[in-house]
Amino acid sequence: MNHTTTYDQIFAQDVLQGLSSPQKSLPSKYFYDEKGDKLFQAIMALPEYYLTRTEYAILESYKDKILAPFIKTNQPFNLVELGAGNGLKTKILIRFLCDQKVEFTYFPIDISGNVLRELEDDLTEICPQLIVNSITGTYRNSLKDKIWNNGDQTLMLFLGSNYGNFLEEDAKELLQKITESLQPGDGLLMGFDLKKDPELILAAYNDVKGVTRDFNLNLLERINRELGANFVLDKFKHWPVYNPVSGECKSYLVSLEQQDVHLEALNKTFHFNKAEPIFTEVSKKYGLHDIADLSREKGFDVVNNFMDEEAFFSDSLWVKV
Repeated sequence: MNHTTTYDQIFAQDVLQGLSSPQKSLPSKYFYDEKGDKLFQAIMALPEYYLTRTEYAILESYKDKILAPFIKTNQPFNLVELGAGNGLKTKILIRFLCDQKVEFTYFPIDISGNVLRELEDDLTEICPQLIVNSITGTYRNSLKDKIWNNGDQTLMLFLGSNYGNFLEEDAKELLQKITESLQPGDGLLMGFDLKKDPELILAAYNDVKGVTRDFNLNLLERINRELGANFVLDKFKHWPVYNPVSGECKSYLVSLEQQDVHLEALNKTFHFNKAEPIFTEVSKKYGLHDIADLSREKGFDVVNNFMDEEAFFSDSLWVKV
């Protein structure tokens, strides 16, 4: 069987670029295949992973205050979500809007078509009258196309610590694209994981059950399956580190021995030294002053930082000036 026409060339090129760099890396967006989606949902339920349940509680407590500026206009609006996933937390807002008989259209954006199909099915049961326009693709392409740009006011959601999953330069570029996609008066609800005890942060990315480890290693498994590679998962160790100065929690897959890995899709072999790391993801933590500086820099006013009692997390509501 000739595999050459079946490989995802964009995936292959991204892997080539990452593994050819002096500091090897793999794009975290490729974590989310069908197995990756399920592993991440399992991560969100872990006792160590405080982020999901904390943000869930914030949205449950403050949903009316968050949505008030968009409900009081008595006009239809667009609810646009970057990285919608399974919509676990967003459903809190959607249920509230539907119960209040508010007219809005939901535009969930995610790179995983699989998870969007599941979300659409769920929403059909929760709010049958809701118009859902799913967008399968990257943030950048979706922000460029702006298919929600219909003249109605927009509230854009960027929940979880999704924004923190970009290195600083990429994060600022993405926030600029978000800014350009919104009109004056539009809202942006951004999730920020706040700086806290480093031990709590590290535990969230290195759980006792090893689910986060499996989530990271699944990326190598996906490359094996989809790009014809021969990674041996047991020869790599998942290793997260946290820098309390920068607020960056970074994850690596560290080669436990000197080894070569061949990728059939690229017809190329990559050499790994013993203890050589592959950088897989970053999750940045913020102070409230960082949030204020970011919003001001990009032309937004902070309406409110909605936080949990322990100030572990903030859903920050901004309005474009």
